[in-house]
Amino acid sequence: ALGPGRRGGGRLPPEVNRILYVRNLPFNISAPELYNIFGKYGAVRQIRLGDKKDTKGTAFVVYEDIFDAKNAVEHLSGFNVANRYLIVLYYNPARAAAKGKGAARG
Repeated sequence: ALGPGRRGGGRLPPEVNRILYVRNLPFNISAPELYNIFGKYGAVRQIRLGDKKDTKGTAFVVYEDIFDAKNAVEHLSGFNVANRYLIVLYYNPARAAAKGKGAARG
């Protein structure tokens, strides 16, 4: 079931990921509101909203399909929600791990 816009298995850049990391969200945004925004670009499997002091205003959005995730990043970076401009990035497990553990690599 190949949707539109998939030209012969176009190669994706290595950083493209089905998991998006969203920053600069309004603190009072709800998961249903996020589903509305991100669901316009494809089927969303999961949304995890940051609810701690240091994760407020961030969310992880997981798409079923990597092409939908790529589409969302291209369209929603800089998207205005309640006068805040969204920062939409691909989740980078390597970078996230490096930040959490310093240089402790076995």
